[in-house]
Amino acid sequence: MVSLKRIYTLSGLAIAIVVLAIIAFTSWYTVDESDQAVILTFGDAEDTITEPGLHFKMPWPIQSVEKLSKETFSLQFGYEEQEGEIKDFPDETKMITGDENIVLADLVVQWKITDPEKFLFNAEDPEEILYDGTSSSLRSIIGSSQIDDALTSGKAQIEADVWDLLTSLVEKYDIGISILAVKLQDVELPNEDVRKAFTDVTDARETMNTKINEAEKYKNQRMNEAQGEVSAIKSRAQGEQEARLQGARGDVAVFNSLYEEYRNSPEITRERLMLETMEQVLPGSEIYIMNDDGNTMKYFPIRPLEKEQQKPAAEGSENNE
Repeated sequence: MVSLKRIYTLSGLAIAIVVLAIIAFTSWYTVDESDQAVILTFGDAEDTITEPGLHFKMPWPIQSVEKLSKETFSLQFGYEEQEGEIKDFPDETKMITGDENIVLADLVVQWKITDPEKFLFNAEDPEEILYDGTSSSLRSIIGSSQIDDALTSGKAQIEADVWDLLTSLVEKYDIGISILAVKLQDVELPNEDVRKAFTDVTDARETMNTKINEAEKYKNQRMNEAQGEVSAIKSRAQGEQEARLQGARGDVAVFNSLYEEYRNSPEITRERLMLETMEQVLPGSEIYIMNDDGNTMKYFPIRPLEKEQQKPAAEGSENNE
């Protein structure tokens, strides 16, 4: 028979081996680059470890380690994507806009754990709280928005407002997470007939805006052309005004000059003016100045002689060519 002493010895040895094994396997841990760890001493959180590598601690059950990811998570509200297939939850996404229209809206929230201790102990299920906060924020913002904004150009503003409201709720709940981004996936009307009617209205509005823009463009073009014509007319008028002023100044100067000559030599100036006027009134006519004293009239043909002299000169220039 085995003695009691031997039994006690073997039992003590077995217990010692178990204790040593527990100490050996629970006194160290590793943290990956994508992880962060919280050290728990008798269940009470103490240190948060974010540096990757091998670390040591007190053996279990004195201390234990909870590891959490540092990566970015995505919360899908209103749908679920698994293995490339998308499953919608229309009851969750159905909500009323500020102008009392029904729309279906779903979105994605990107978030990450920034305070592991609060994430582990400030709430029983932080992800459920985040989901409910997302639903509340989206419904609140959609409920204060117009349907046109929700379906068309107002999505960016809705996303920004949802992010602001959701961030404030998460900070209030103090669950150790941060909201990185909010992205609306789909905002649509609940059935095909309503969607078609709204699409027709939207197309008509876009056509109206296009026509208004074209009309404004044509108006601006015509206004620019009219302004150009006005400027050209003003420029021509100013040029004509200046030309007439210069002509008038020239006429005044000529008149003053003639008047001065007339004052000095009235008879000669009068005859000169008469001859110049006759040349203007009878262009191309030959004018002869004669001194008729009652006897035989004497006349010197100056113009025919000038013409005779001009003919040889013209023939010579032609021969040279």
